[in-house]
Amino acid sequence: MQAFLKGPASISTKPVAAKEKSAAGSSGEGKRTKPIPWVEKYRPKNVDEVAFQDEVVAVLKKSLEGADLPNLLFYGPPGTGKTSTILAAARELFGPDLFRQRVLELNASDERGIQVIREKVKAFAQLTASGSRSDGKMCPPFKIVILDEADSMTSAAQAALRRTMEKESKTTRFCLICNYISRIIEPLTSRCSKFRFKPLSDSIQQQRLLDVSEKEHVKISNEAVSYLVKVSEGDLRKAITFLQSATRLMGGKEITDKIITEIAGVIPKETIDELLLGCQSGSFEKLETLAKNLINEGFAVAQLVNQLHDTIVESEDYSDKQKSAIVEKLAEVDKCLADGADEFLQLMSLCALVMQQLTQNT
Repeated sequence: MQAFLKGPASISTKPVAAKEKSAAGSSGEGKRTKPIPWVEKYRPKNVDEVAFQDEVVAVLKKSLEGADLPNLLFYGPPGTGKTSTILAAARELFGPDLFRQRVLELNASDERGIQVIREKVKAFAQLTASGSRSDGKMCPPFKIVILDEADSMTSAAQAALRRTMEKESKTTRFCLICNYISRIIEPLTSRCSKFRFKPLSDSIQQQRLLDVSEKEHVKISNEAVSYLVKVSEGDLRKAITFLQSATRLMGGKEITDKIITEIAGVIPKETIDELLLGCQSGSFEKLETLAKNLINEGFAVAQLVNQLHDTIVESEDYSDKQKSAIVEKLAEVDKCLADGADEFLQLMSLCALVMQQLTQNT
């Protein structure tokens, strides 16, 4: 009888303990802040925070003051703030409450064929919008459709879009974002105000990286910041990602040029100089060994092509005739690599031509 009575009691105590544990766990989890990538954490929250793109900021500021907004086409290199700018402007226009209802953002990862343009975009564009916000501020009576990576849309989908842009002009504004404006069909570009986003200047990038480093308590020298800017080639997103990766790798220690070189996949200058010396030696066996070592160490030949181009063009050791022949070969190799050719064979082909150019005059 006692055993029978003890059984339910022991059973009934377990769920209570489990509930207490789950409650304690949930309260502990609530206190933790979710880790966010620095790229998202330091994305501009308003138009004033957008760096270096003065013309676009001036136009958007006027529209925020009450003037109408045209259809927009933002184009330029990656990491220069195209998506961030239009999202920041939309947040200021509509406020946090209406932002989700008034903005439709479609990226290259979403399906954006002709069917989606005819159905989803058209249905969203046809909805009417009021001119007031929940906080009492004035709000423009239109919605915004953001088509990111628009240059990857098919020509048929772009053609389907042009009629919608005209027909729904009273209720909807479109913002097309792309890297290459030549891939957008002419009827669409003529319907939009075009803005070119310039690669960010070194000084602007350095300032932003130093701001992020200060807020995240990262130890980094000014030389390392300058090198990070050089490696990222005007792409602030890439620079901040490299900075975060280097911080995680070093674990609180100071970040140096060497660490950034390793993380960015940049080929060290000594390795490139050694390869060029191998070309000057005239020994094909030595050149083959150097090329194999380069591939085995995991360096990308496409990266070597970019760095070798800068080294050859800036060097004063080669004649103009030698430079033109080598640079032409670099272009051929780059095209072959983009088409999926074998890295080792392309590297050997390139090195053989460099060796021919450097040894034929000696």
